Amino acid sequence: MQGYQRKRRKSVAEINVVPYIDVMLVLLIIFMATAPVITQGVKVDLPQAEAEMLPEDSEPPLVASIDAEGRYFLDVGEQRDEAVDLLELAAMVQDKLRTTPEAPVVVKGDASVRYDAVIQLMATLKAAGVPTVGLMTQPE
Repeated sequence: MQGYQRKRRKSVAEINVVPYIDVMLVLLIIFMATAPVITQGVKVDLPQAEAEMLPEDSEPPLVASIDAEGRYFLDVGEQRDEAVDLLELAAMVQDKLRTTPEAPVVVKGDASVRYDAVIQLMATLKAAGVPTVGLMTQPE
């Protein structure tokens, strides 16, 4: 009796990818949620650089200073003026630049002064017509 023969089926090996897609979707959501938090917490160490001195044959620079208390001063060569507000400082810079338009203008800020005060001073100088503003550094 030839009897009953079993048919052998070929086994088909398929990988079920649905769980992998679920895991990848969850990871994508986690990375998208944490990416903005990571970029906001960046610590910056500012580089130190050697700066060149102004040429000796140039005009004496106009030095706009901010002291530790946040008061503004305008220094011209050896002459030091009294503390002024930003509008007075802008008017004084405009007057000085009318007589010596090629005089360099630099900002000298105390190390303990808030960064926004220095930026506000630089913006005021730009509004007063200063073409370029330099930053004064301490020699090493």
